[in-house]
Amino acid sequence: MKTVLVIGASSDIGVATIDSISDSYDYIIAHYFHMNDKLQELKNKLSDRMIMLQADLSIEQETKNLTDKLKELDMVPDHIIHFPAQQIQINRYIKMDWPVFQRGLDISLKSFVLITQALLPKMTKRKSGKIIVMLSYVVDGMPPKYSADYVTIKYALLGLVKALALEYAEKGITVNGISPGFTETKFVGGLLDYYREENANLSPIGRNLVVSDIIPTIKFLLSDGSNAINGQNISVTFGR
Repeated sequence: MKTVLVIGASSDIGVATIDSISDSYDYIIAHYFHMNDKLQELKNKLSDRMIMLQADLSIEQETKNLTDKLKELDMVPDHIIHFPAQQIQINRYIKMDWPVFQRGLDISLKSFVLITQALLPKMTKRKSGKIIVMLSYVVDGMPPKYSADYVTIKYALLGLVKALALEYAEKGITVNGISPGFTETKFVGGLLDYYREENANLSPIGRNLVVSDIIPTIKFLLSDGSNAINGQNISVTFGR
């Protein structure tokens, strides 16, 4: 019984990933914050093969409740894909109050720590597994201005990817990150058009990424062809 856990399944990339990989799994456990039409369509399509778990990861108790539900399912995931992130807002560092950093850390980093700490002991007994963490191009070279919270959180996740990859390699578990360039999704929907246009102009091919540009790399990292890849951050940026 092959199972994948998708954390942040309601995101544009989360929905597209599940739709693309569903034929490879017996069960998909999908965590979501807000239900949307695309996620509901997937649920209708996959029926009982898709197990839905709702939680607001910015609230520690809800994240802990989620880990309890995962334990109750008694379904050890073969693969974990971690997408959650606070929506990007461009702002100067001195105008970012600590709660902005804290909420982002809770959603992205703390949830990953709590969930993986709950599941890794069972995964290690099976001596196999793959974990993918959504990072960002901001951890490659100099990041964009006015996004100190987002950059800080993604670097923290990158550090954890590296640490876990080394610690769990002998257990047969690989941990890798994927760092897409600026991608047109609802996640960046609040940004001004000029910011999106500026990023498109910086791309070697003159456009921002779309979700379909990223899915093949996720599928590869989930495949047996990536068994020797561990602790890496794979950039998907058109060579930017």
